[in-house]
Amino acid sequence: MKSSQITTKALILAAGRGERMRPLTDHTPKPLLQVRGKPLMQWAMEGLARGGFNDFVINTAWLGEKISTHFDNKIELKIGLQPAYLLPELLLKNEQKKSNFVAAIIHYSHEGRDFGGALETAGGIVRALPMLCSTESDDVFWVLAGDVFAPDFEFSQNAVDKFKASGKLAHIWLVPNPEHNLKGDFGLQKDGVVVNELSEKHTFSTIALYRKSLFSMPYCDIPAGNPEGIKAALAPLLRKAIAAQQVSGELYTGTWTDVGTPERLAQINQMTEI
Repeated sequence: MKSSQITTKALILAAGRGERMRPLTDHTPKPLLQVRGKPLMQWAMEGLARGGFNDFVINTAWLGEKISTHFDNKIELKIGLQPAYLLPELLLKNEQKKSNFVAAIIHYSHEGRDFGGALETAGGIVRALPMLCSTESDDVFWVLAGDVFAPDFEFSQNAVDKFKASGKLAHIWLVPNPEHNLKGDFGLQKDGVVVNELSEKHTFSTIALYRKSLFSMPYCDIPAGNPEGIKAALAPLLRKAIAAQQVSGELYTGTWTDVGTPERLAQINQMTEI
């Protein structure tokens, strides 16, 4: 695998208000709340960097300036000292195989500054598309929520290559249903095709690979780049693509927490050290 092949960018969703986390989020955006001594969203950033993905777009709204001030446009991310044969070739440049750290580049989509508030997930993705897909051939990207804790998740080039070859519009990772979502969101057939209705459903982890064309007609009618700041949820267009059998998926059974309440934040901070 050549390093030039690893161009896939990642959008980390960080624009939400975090109402259920108040008062913790009154002065701190939820993705910056501390988990084991570092911001919650940094766990996702380090996971991406371990997989060789070190070019991020972060969308912001509530207290967004605190996120961009904290991370700026470049950050050294700790990925752990690993044998060279385990690291993607991208990380081997400049003798980084000897280092615990890798440099990451960060771009920002400031929804709060530009439109006065968050654009919801689909609206935010369309707004960020020019940064995520800057060339014709660069039409696939990662998306994940900055307030989800999944420290063991493996972001891999193999997953990207497999998705590109599939021709699907999306590949999503599902998780066993947590107590706060026992009914689940989507079904997963044995052939890896995601369906809207099935006797057993799983919860959408927020982690996904998307193709740029999912965010255009007939699935999405928001103009490219979302210049008017149209708010739009992801679920309706994703369900439409699922109905057209354009979404694949798999079940992830590792550590995963939607950090939506102070209690869940306390729980992951009390977990055995990773």
